[in-house]
Formats: sequence, C-alpha cells, structure tokens
Amino acid sequence: MANNELLKLYKKSKSKEIKDQLIVENIELVKIIAGRLYHSYNTNLEYDDIVSYGILGLIDAIDKFDPDKNVKFETYANFRIRGSIIDHLRSLDWVPRSIRQKHKKFEEVVSKLQSIHGLDIDDEILAKELNMSLEEFKNFLSEVSIFSVVSLDDKMSENTNFNIISQDTETRPESSYIQNETKKILLKTIDRLPEREKMIIKLYYFSELTYKEISKILNISESRVSQIHTKCIAKLKSSLNSIYT
Repeated sequence: MANNELLKLYKKSKSKEIKDQLIVENIELVKIIAGRLYHSYNTNLEYDDIVSYGILGLIDAIDKFDPDKNVKFETYANFRIRGSIIDHLRSLDWVPRSIRQKHKKFEEVVSKLQSIHGLDIDDEILAKELNMSLEEFKNFLSEVSIFSVVSLDDKMSENTNFNIISQDTETRPESSYIQNETKKILLKTIDRLPEREKMIIKLYYFSELTYKEISKILNISESRVSQIHTKCIAKLKSSLNSIYT
C-alpha cells in the first residue's frame, strides 16, 4: 500500500500496526539521510545512533503529516528526519569551543572578503587573510567542516525564520512569499559560484550524492569535497546575511 493511503488510514485510526508499517516502509529513507550525515560529521557516534535519531524524526513526520496538504510525505519526512538528527547532534554539544571560535572567525573573514571580491574568493585569498599557508588553511577547513552539514534549507530558515517545508504557508501567504523569494536568491547565488563549487553544491543537495560519490565524479579526495562544501556554505550564508541583516 502506498504511503499516502497508509497515512490517511493512520490519520483516521491512529493504529499502532499501521504506524509500524509506515516506519518499516520508510526506514530506507532514514538510512540514506543518516549515512550522508554520518560521513559528513566528525563525530565518534556510531552510525546506528544517528539512524536512531532519524527514526525519531520519521515518527514525528508520521504523527504530524497532513495528507490533505499539497506536500509529498517523502519531502516532509526528509525535512523532519534530517532536522531530528542535526538537533540531537547539536544537543550533545561535542564541538570543542576552540573549533567554534575558528568557525566564527572563518565566517567573518568570508563575509569581509566577499564584500570586496564577490563570490570568486579562492583558497589562496582566504589563506592569506587568515595568515596561513595553503596547507594549513585546508586543514583548518577540515576542522570547521562540522558546521557546514546543515542543509541549504536550514540556511534559508536562519535568515527568514521559516522552514522551507512549512505546512503553514497556506494560511500565511507573506511567509510563503518571503520563503520563495529567499529560495530564488539562493539559487541565483549558487549559479554565480565558481564552476567546481557550484557542481559540488548541486550534486550534494539536488542530486543527493555523498561526498564519496562526488569525489569520484570530480576525481578529488573525499576530504577535499568536504573542504570545498564548507567554503561554499560560508559564502552562501554570507550572501543571505547581507540581504536579511
């Protein structure tokens, strides 16, 4: 039975058996999202722990999803699963204070250079501004990469106070308008990124490939993909902040 049919039955009956069936039929989605985040975060957590956080998000999605809304369950569940995993990882607060300070400094430098050079700031320019060698800068990027795992949707939410998969947009047209305008700005900004950076963002977020898969396509190391992704997220966040702050 398709998700939508099961969800309609569950909404009416609140049957534990139907809920369990929905969890089983959507567990692969949880594993895919958990796998992507597991390989992106520098954490000592086991993969199974991250899957368990994702399952909590899936259960939340099943309980809160409204089949009558014009949103696919898979899209809504993806948002809830990813959010649950990231929220749990953040709540553990396992990121050292020194790394937080480095990341804050990195974002400040990106914002400063972007106001001068636009989006075309490369590793050499950033390394020079941070008084680092190129090798030191690449290691620095690897350290702060844990902060760039949040999705582009999260970056939009940070600046607009709306979730991209919000189910309230029908009753809040102004929210929907701002959200859509933000998405347009973000997509235009992505298209202005240097070619390899743009490709990594599109492969990771739109094609939903892992760092490992992207590294094979671009013939670079997995760690290098992570470094470039970190730099891209800082650029995109700076672009949105310049508009909304």
